[in-house]
Amino acid sequence: MKLRQTSLSISAGSTWLEGLLAHSPEARGLILIPQMTVGHHRDSREAYFSGKVQEAGFATLLFDLLTHYEETRDPDTRFNTPLLGQRIGAIFEWLRHQPPLQGMPLGLVSSGTGSAGAIRAMAREPEVIHAFICRGGRPGLAGLSPLKQVICPTRMIVGEQDEGLNSTRQAFDVLGCLRDWQVIPGCDDGFRAPGSLERTAALSAEWFAIHLPAPHPVPVSESPPVP
Repeated sequence: MKLRQTSLSISAGSTWLEGLLAHSPEARGLILIPQMTVGHHRDSREAYFSGKVQEAGFATLLFDLLTHYEETRDPDTRFNTPLLGQRIGAIFEWLRHQPPLQGMPLGLVSSGTGSAGAIRAMAREPEVIHAFICRGGRPGLAGLSPLKQVICPTRMIVGEQDEGLNSTRQAFDVLGCLRDWQVIPGCDDGFRAPGSLERTAALSAEWFAIHLPAPHPVPVSESPPVP
């Protein structure tokens, strides 16, 4: 499967989120991957993770949740989970206006405090995402009510040495959806132990292969998604 890569700037209120779409009409689904770092869409750990998911037959949209200013000069923004949720919701809205992407089932992979933002976004629009991966992260920051409103099949992948493991487990236990708990031995929430990031990608692709519905064919457009 050959993927067409397109750099994007997506409006989220008064902010523009930068991202990289890797897409093919033949893909089994589109996986949204928000990252808490800015840029480096082709050479970051999230980019590496995206590549592994693509090898399993999925298109990906890797996008920033922060601006350059916020990353370097406003560190509190990464803990503003309502704002992060609004920005992920803006991605949902953008997708509704992209004919080449319509009909593709959607998966979502989140990490860090972006996990709480993702849960908030899914709680507001529960029908958008068909399967969810929480890769480490801090889902408990979303709050009890948003956690209870997640309806899509959810797999939490955690590092055995993650200092926040107990709180993540508590958040997992609140979920009322179909859920699965996976522990990666010998690593923390950053999944930097040899082979651990590859393992999380394999577990993610497996979950999406099981739980994403079949794509609905739509007419192929020669026009790229709107930046």
